[in-house]
Formats: sequence, C-alpha cells, structure tokens
Amino acid sequence: MRAVDQNSSASSDFDLNPDIVLPKGRTLRPAGVLIAIEQREGKPHVIFTKRSSHLKHHPGQIAFPGGKQEDNDATVVEAALREAEEEIGLPSPIVEVLGTLPTHETVTGFVVTPVLGKVRKSFEIISEPGEVEDVFSVPLAHVTNPAMFSIQSRLWNGMQRSYYTVPFGPYYIWGATARILRGLADRIHVS
Repeated sequence: MRAVDQNSSASSDFDLNPDIVLPKGRTLRPAGVLIAIEQREGKPHVIFTKRSSHLKHHPGQIAFPGGKQEDNDATVVEAALREAEEEIGLPSPIVEVLGTLPTHETVTGFVVTPVLGKVRKSFEIISEPGEVEDVFSVPLAHVTNPAMFSIQSRLWNGMQRSYYTVPFGPYYIWGATARILRGLADRIHVS
C-alpha cells in the first residue's frame, strides 16, 4: 500500500546548489505540467515528451506535457490539461485529476505546479510537431524509486551546477523534470 506525504514543501532547480544567490524581487510566471499516469501491460506508466530539437528553450530535453498558464486558463491545472491536449492529443475529459504536488521553481523563471492525473482510457497520441519530437512512457515504478536517481553536474553560467537525473533507456531525464519526479519518489512510502 502506498501513501503520499502531505507535509512536503516546494522544490526548485536550486535545491542542490545552495551557493546560487537568487535575485530579490524576481517575478515567477505560473505554469502547470501533467504527470499523466496510464496503464500499459497492466502496469502504471508516466507519459513524457521529448521537446523538438529546434526549439529556442530546452531543445531536445525530456519533459512532462504542460506549459505556462495563459490568460484564458482559470488555474494551472487547466493550463496543464490544455497543454497536454495541444502537445500530445490527450483529451482533458479522459484525465482524472488526482491532485497537485508542491510547486517547483525553475531556473527559467517559472513556478511550476505538477498535476497528477490518471488517464482513464487509451487515446491516440497526436504530437504537436512544432513542440514535440517524441512521446514515450516510463514505468511509474522506475521514476518513483529513489535508487534510480543520481546527482550530476555541469558548468552553467560560469558555475558548477548540480541536478538530479533519472535515465531510462535512451532517455536522459534530468533537471526540473527529474527534480519533480524525485520529489514524488520521496513522498511515496511503502507501508
């Protein structure tokens, strides 16, 4: 049996980098991402996208479907569902929203709300070619197992920056996506 720890706090791209000084008065833009869980071969899997390699921001990176909250989105949950439909053709009516996880601040100035959703039936993946290069899924057990994560680092803006990774096959899941997943993994307990 699994339980979710409700006393968790927000995370950020800076969690592993305490020496980075964030600018005072910075404005964060709201965004929502969908951690869409679907059944595949009788086991829960999480749907991911690989961003198009020609995009200006984060080309080729692995991400959850989602994006910034637009003026016509009443909530970040609506933004996550709208973006999932636009990016991968996931119809909002077949997603049962289970709740949200604590927010995550990105290095690019967003405060992201991860939305946990159960995909109730199969759907035809129709990826948005301007944004999405690939759509794939990873077993939920893989991305909620803390042993599958590692901490790596690279030079960023003249400083060494550490970040979480949770690779799966040919997919290198890292940065904000891996940090959100690590937070989910840390919240799930076997009882």
